[in-house]
Amino acid sequence: MSPLPHRRSSPLGSHDTVAAVIFDCDGVLVNSEEIALEVEMTILAEIGLTYGRREYMARFLGTSEEGWWQGLEADAEARLGRSVRSELQQPIAERMRAEITARLAEIPGAAAAIARVRQRRAVASSSGTASLHRKLEMVGHWHLFAPHVYSTDEVARPKPAPDLFLHVATKLGCDPKDCLVIEDSINGVMAGRAAGMRVWGFTGGRHHDDDSPARLISAGAERVLSSWIEGAEWFGRL
Repeated sequence: MSPLPHRRSSPLGSHDTVAAVIFDCDGVLVNSEEIALEVEMTILAEIGLTYGRREYMARFLGTSEEGWWQGLEADAEARLGRSVRSELQQPIAERMRAEITARLAEIPGAAAAIARVRQRRAVASSSGTASLHRKLEMVGHWHLFAPHVYSTDEVARPKPAPDLFLHVATKLGCDPKDCLVIEDSINGVMAGRAAGMRVWGFTGGRHHDDDSPARLISAGAERVLSSWIEGAEWFGRL
């Protein structure tokens, strides 16, 4: 396996103890991030609210639904001079449900990589509780983590605040510094680092581009996994 990119330095120094591995869900375990980007950007463009893909991912990937709406409403007021939540909420929700039902799948190799984790493991997602549980059940991942599946609904502040990861560490009975986070978004990486945890980026989802690894490293990831084949090899070394 070829060497993976590393950060130049880490405040964790040579500390290598890993007591738990905490996975994001969307874009890490399942392909829902790819689906959401397509649905959201298409519907927004239909009303004249357009974004470049890179800009959209940097701002909104990894945020909670409420955080996404707040950012979107601010943009709509500035660009269109009106609120759009009432006109878009139902169409986006309906199209997302239809696309998730038809297309949701695990990121290739995720289950096999998870099985290599000997430490405690959990999911920490910006998705709402009901949506998160449904997605994990649909792809057969629920039993790999239950009962340690945690949603942003359970904390006061969403990613990039550290609240969710600190909540998960408490539930697992682990010191945050002994937790390793797997994240595909800048907001998620920032949240993990703010919690004092090690963070590895993941770019195995089809929503990523060639610049994604560098962006995740810049946000604080110590290395980036480009697939779950690589992830399984690294987990075997923990």
